[in-house]
Amino acid sequence: MTDPIADYLTRVRNAIMANHKVVEVPASNLKKEITKVLFDKGYILNYKFVEEGPQGQIKIALKYHPQTKVSAIKKMERASKPGLRKYAGQSSMPIVLNGLGVAVLSTSKGVMTNKEAKTLNVGGEVLFYVY
Repeated sequence: MTDPIADYLTRVRNAIMANHKVVEVPASNLKKEITKVLFDKGYILNYKFVEEGPQGQIKIALKYHPQTKVSAIKKMERASKPGLRKYAGQSSMPIVLNGLGVAVLSTSKGVMTNKEAKTLNVGGEVLFYVY
């Protein structure tokens, strides 16, 4: 697998399109941090790290509206790809959907959103956009 983050996003997108309640993703430290950011921002209902097998799994409970059954995640789009990395300095931080969406960055201080990175005055690699 050349791009594990794209695989992570694709698994979540496919589970949402199929109206699954839970999706399992192979674990890594970066994926665990991405999952924590998505949980903190309210895009997923819950998560659990399962340490079985050589690498472990992340079980993600997806979040849907109770009446309309519409997912909290409308779109997840990969920004930085292995062939073309996208970086943003603290002055050129991306704004997603006029501030309603979130850009997830990998910075020297860990994985965080674009708003957190701007307040901490750090830049980094823009991993993906979610709204």
